[in-house]
Amino acid sequence: MDPTLYVVLDRTAARGRDLDDLLAAVIDGGCRMVQLREKEWPSGRLLPLARRLRERCRRAGATFVVNDRVDLALAVEADGVHVGQEDLPAKVSRPLLRAGMLLGVSTHTVEQARAARDDGADYVAVGSMFATATKPDFQLVGPALIRKLRAEIRVSLVGIGGITHDNVAEVVRAGADGVAVISAVCAAPDPAAATRRFLDVIGNARAA
Repeated sequence: MDPTLYVVLDRTAARGRDLDDLLAAVIDGGCRMVQLREKEWPSGRLLPLARRLRERCRRAGATFVVNDRVDLALAVEADGVHVGQEDLPAKVSRPLLRAGMLLGVSTHTVEQARAARDDGADYVAVGSMFATATKPDFQLVGPALIRKLRAEIRVSLVGIGGITHDNVAEVVRAGADGVAVISAVCAAPDPAAATRRFLDVIGNARAA
């Protein structure tokens, strides 16, 4: 797992762009961890797409994670599953996963992050870092929460929510192991170039 740049593939955010093509672009740009996020399609309809994306990631050596749906993640032999605070709880999800599967959990408070760690999360997503249109009901916590958690959460911390090329360095400097982005890549005119630019900015922030 390399969460340096964690691209979340979202059909709505992609604005009609084919997700197979989008995945090819972000892999070409250097991303090595992706998530399939779909809030509307039923699992049966999503299954063929998930299988194709999973195979593409496998060939590229990229980590493939499914959002929300433990059953779908297991069916396509995904590398992991990501759950939110209103999904199947981490404590319940963890025993269902195959050995070696990753479990990621979205958190918005210190208490939620601690619970995710204690319940077996391999990485803890923290957000929202900044205002975001992807989730209208977002909770704005800012990079300060990453900074607060860094001393006690030893698993990977991933900042998410409203992250752009202009503010990603702030999240990295706060102590994040990586950042998850949706619209900044999915809706970009050139997703591969957007991916490369993120990786460049993150690398420079870490070096500094």
